[in-house]
Amino acid sequence: MRTGNLFVISGPSGAGKGTLVARLLEEVPDAWVSVSATTRLPRPGEKEGVSYFFLDKQEFLDLAREDGFLEWAEYAGNCYGTPLASVQREMAAGKQVILEIEVQGALQVKEKMPEAHLVFIEPPSLEELERRLRGRGTETDDVVRKRMDTALVELSHKMEYDIRLVNDNLGEAVAQLVAYVNETAEQK
Repeated sequence: MRTGNLFVISGPSGAGKGTLVARLLEEVPDAWVSVSATTRLPRPGEKEGVSYFFLDKQEFLDLAREDGFLEWAEYAGNCYGTPLASVQREMAAGKQVILEIEVQGALQVKEKMPEAHLVFIEPPSLEELERRLRGRGTETDDVVRKRMDTALVELSHKMEYDIRLVNDNLGEAVAQLVAYVNETAEQK
């Protein structure tokens, strides 16, 4: 059995984090993606404990006060956070724990757990990032502009990460991510 590790994957919206994480799960049998907690209401099709742990605001804030989150933040009036107990449990069981979270949360994690491995997923260029966001067909021009502004801020933090992967070729980016996780898990 390999030693459990924590990998935090961040990058701008449209960089391909979700696709890379999905492929990583197919390639690394002992990988486990952490389920976040939120105070927002479930959307159609979302399941408790699978999509999120749905908590009311008081439950969430009580857990935050008890240091029950590895990281947490409030976005648009709703709270989102990574439950610490489940991350610790899965790492103790030898899992390669994956968090797909924003830069702000990743830096909180590194502060709380310096042994965490931070992976920044970059788009090949800002032009390509904008093309991907527009290609979704779900974003207004205003939303795309806001996401691009946020991307610039997120990209300014990329050097604070342990590794940076440019997602310009999906197969190569998956191979690099899988190799990093496996090599890290074998080193302990």
